[in-house]
Amino acid sequence: MNNQGIFIPTEERVKSIIKELINPQFKELKEIIIEGINPPKRNLTVLEAAKRLNVTELTIRNYIKKGKIKAEKIGRRIIINSKDLEKSLSEVKSFKYRR
Repeated sequence: MNNQGIFIPTEERVKSIIKELINPQFKELKEIIIEGINPPKRNLTVLEAAKRLNVTELTIRNYIKKGKIKAEKIGRRIIINSKDLEKSLSEVKSFKYRR
């Protein structure tokens, strides 16, 4: 007859097991909450988009006129949605060298 005993973990071992299982989930939840509180900026000006892409403002304005970058005009300001800018980046391989 095989005599197998019952394993009873210590209190510290139980705590460490719980931390191993739950901490990663809490970390994800914390990141989601922080992103909800401080959402990334969604709209960019022409200057901000130019700095982000390392090109001139004129280049950004030309791409807007050509329709390569989707933008909206609010009064005299041109506003570019950051998601639309990311989409156009995937369509145009290199803004700097594309002709």
